[in-house]
Amino acid sequence: MIRRLDPKTRSNIAAGEVVTRPASVVVELVENALDAGAETVTIDVDGDGTDRIRVADDGRGMSKSDAALAVERHTTSKLTGAADLETVETLGFRGEALPSIAAVSRLELTTNEGGPRGTRVVVERAESAASDERESRIEDGREKTVSPAGRARGTTVEVTDVFADRPARKKALASAKAEFARISTVVTRYALTRPDVRFALRHDDRETLTTPGTGRFADAMLAVYGRDAASHASTFDSVRDVADGGETATLELDGVLCHPDVTRSRRDHVHVSVNGRALAEPRLRRAVADGYGTLLPDGREPVGVVRLRLPPALVDHNVHPAKDEVGFRDADAVTDAVESSVRDALSTADLRRSGELAMDLDSSLEPVAAESVFDDCRVIGRFRELYLLCEADDDLLVVDQHAAHERINYERLRDAVETAGIESVAVDPPATVSLSATDAALLESNRDAVEALGFRAAAFGDGAYRVEAVPAPLGRPFNPAALADAVTDVAAGDASDPRDELLKDLACHSSIKAGDDLTDEEASQVVERLGACETPYTCPHGRPTILSIDEKTFVRGFGRRSGRQG
Repeated sequence: MIRRLDPKTRSNIAAGEVVTRPASVVVELVENALDAGAETVTIDVDGDGTDRIRVADDGRGMSKSDAALAVERHTTSKLTGAADLETVETLGFRGEALPSIAAVSRLELTTNEGGPRGTRVVVERAESAASDERESRIEDGREKTVSPAGRARGTTVEVTDVFADRPARKKALASAKAEFARISTVVTRYALTRPDVRFALRHDDRETLTTPGTGRFADAMLAVYGRDAASHASTFDSVRDVADGGETATLELDGVLCHPDVTRSRRDHVHVSVNGRALAEPRLRRAVADGYGTLLPDGREPVGVVRLRLPPALVDHNVHPAKDEVGFRDADAVTDAVESSVRDALSTADLRRSGELAMDLDSSLEPVAAESVFDDCRVIGRFRELYLLCEADDDLLVVDQHAAHERINYERLRDAVETAGIESVAVDPPATVSLSATDAALLESNRDAVEALGFRAAAFGDGAYRVEAVPAPLGRPFNPAALADAVTDVAAGDASDPRDELLKDLACHSSIKAGDDLTDEEASQVVERLGACETPYTCPHGRPTILSIDEKTFVRGFGRRSGRQG
C-alpha cells in the first residue's frame, strides 16, 4: 500500500530526487519494476530519451488509490518510518521516483493489480491538463489526472518531454547517441545481474538488447557479449563470513567470470550488484580484477558478473545521488571477500587458452644503428621464465622480458604510424564481432573517431557487426575483436590520442610473455634493443622494465668487507 512518509523519514533520505539525465529515469523505473516482482521488463527509448521513455512490466500493479498517491512527493509502499532505512531490502525505497520524474516531464502511468479494470494517472503542466477528466493540483504547476484504463496486470510508465521547461539542463546533455549509451549501460547491468528477468531494450523502434530470463548467467552473458565470451566463462558461488562489530555476518556471492583470454581495455565490463541493486561500484570492481591477479595480461581488465547479498544493516544504499555506489560498515572485509572468492573460483576453472605472437622476435629485435644504453650489459641468467638477469659493471639488472619487449614494440609501432599513419587493411571474408548493447551504442556515437583508427564495421543485427577492415600498423593487422576495445577507449575520452591507446594494446598483445623461453641470443637482443629505446625504463603503461641492485647491497647482506673478498 502507498503511504505518505513522516517528516523525520523525509529528512533522513539523502539527495536522489533530482533527475539529472534520461538514464536516471530508466534506473528508477526499472528498479520499481523489479521491486514489483516483474518477470519481463521492456524499455523503449526515442532519441536521447528526452523525447520518450516507456518502461512496461508484468509485475504487481497498483490499485486506483495507490496509483493516484504514488505520483505525489514523499509517498512510498516500502517504508513505514526512519528505522526502516537501516533494513530496507527493496531497490526504490526512496519513494521519490515517480514525483521526481514528473517534476521534469509529462508522466503517464497505467497500472492494474489484476482486476477487470486498470487506472491511468497523468501528471503534466497545469496548462496541458485535460479539462474533461478529474484533476487535482500537486505542486510546481503540475496537475494530476486520474481515469480508468484497460491494461493487463502490471505497470507501464511513459515519460515524455523530459526537461521541456528546463532548457539549461537539457542543453547540458550529451549527444543523443551518447545519452542512449548511458541508458544501455543501465539496462545491461540489470540484464546481467538479474538473469531471471527477461529484458528488452528498443531504441527508435529498433531492438538493441534482449535477454531470455532463464535465470542462467550463461544465457544472459550470451545475449550481451556473444558466444565467444559465454563459451569462455565459468559460474561460481561462495559464502564468506565478515565481521560485524563483535558478531559475524554472512556474505553470499555468485556470478559468472570470463576466462582471462576474454578481456577489455577498461573495467566497465565488470558488473556488480549488492542486495539486488546493480552498481558502478569502483571498490568492488577493483576487487574482482584483483581476484584475477597475474592471470590477466598487463593493461587488460576482466569481464564478469558478481552479485553480493549481505544483511541490509551492513549496507547503506543512500550515499550516492545516482545510486552508483553504496557504503559498507566494513568495506575492507567485503572487498577482501570478493577478491578471495574470485581467486578461488578461477583456481578451479579450466583456463586453457591458445594463441600466437603477432610480432615475432626476429622482426622486433633486428639490430639497430642507435647506441644502446645497455651495450655493456651481459645476460647471465633467467628467473621464473620472466626475468632476465644481467651483469652491468657493479650492478645486477633484472629485466622484465614482457615489459621490455612491449616497450620495444610500442616505439616501433609509434614511429611507423608517425611516418605513414595507420594503414587499414580489408578483412576477407569480413569477420563477425558481437558487441554489447552499450558498446554498439558507443560505436554509433563515436563512429568517425573509430573509423579514423582504421576500423570499418557495419551493423549486422542483434548486436553483431561485420568488421570489413582493421588497422594494420607495420603490416600487422589487428584482430577484428579489438573493435570493442577501440570503441571503449575512444568513448572514454581520457586519452589525448586514441591511436596511442590502440598501439599500446597491440604492443602488449604481441609481446613475449612470462613463460616464453628465449635463447641466449634472443635474451641479449631484448636487452640491447631496449637500451636503444627513447624511454627504456618503463613499458608504455608506465610500469618499470628494469630493476637495479648494486653490488653494495650484496656486500651488506652477506657481511663482506668488499665485493671481491674471498
